[in-house]
Amino acid sequence: MKRPIIWVWFVAIVGLFLIIFAFFIIPAGSVGVVTRFGAVNRVAYPGIGMKIPLVEWVVQMDVRTQKDEVATSAASRDLQVVTSTIAVNYHLDGRYAVDVYQNIGRRYTDIVIAPAIQNVFKATTAKFTAEQLITNREAVRIMAEEELAKQLLPYHVIVENFNIVNFDFSPEFNAAIEAKQVAQQQVETAKQRLAQAQVDAQTALAQAKGQADAQAILNSSGALTEAYLRYLALTKWNGILPTVTGGAIPFIDISTTTTSEIPGE
Repeated sequence: MKRPIIWVWFVAIVGLFLIIFAFFIIPAGSVGVVTRFGAVNRVAYPGIGMKIPLVEWVVQMDVRTQKDEVATSAASRDLQVVTSTIAVNYHLDGRYAVDVYQNIGRRYTDIVIAPAIQNVFKATTAKFTAEQLITNREAVRIMAEEELAKQLLPYHVIVENFNIVNFDFSPEFNAAIEAKQVAQQQVETAKQRLAQAQVDAQTALAQAKGQADAQAILNSSGALTEAYLRYLALTKWNGILPTVTGGAIPFIDISTTTTSEIPGE
């Protein structure tokens, strides 16, 4: 009696084991690659699925957005060494998870993406001078992003964003850039001073011409009389006599000045 009971328990345990391992769960943001005896059989999408225990196995492939940072160095068109950190956002096209797993494997990031980032960065920076890499950074980023997307498309990897975290150059180049900026600032300052001097000179010339024209008009009209000149002197005088004089002061010779000689009187 005992032996049949043992076999019943054994069969029950094995059956329970098979039932448990016949089900699997694929979480959201992943797809499952179901293999049978090591060969790719089918794709399983998020949710609960069934497989043949001990015969089929499930490998999860992440299809969510991932981020990869790569430190790289290259040479610019003018042969300046450029080092940078590149951050790339990408995701795997879940429809082709089987192809990626079968042809590349789960480590497709290290096998395909990282080398592609290196190659794209080197090829892109070689098209620009070091100074252009700084001033046209957005254009460099867009060009590199488009090229990387083109290279990874055959591997069913979708590039979402390509970011250049930083550009670093040699200390000698940084010093040369700083010196150039100082020189440009000095040139701009000199230009501003020259422009101001030209404006001042034109203003003085206009004032001198205006005075000369006014005097010419007065001379030609006969309005520049001796009485009028004495009147102008009196209007400008502050009322203080000089402490030393060499004789009479003509413009305050009141005895010779009458109210009829003063304009407006």
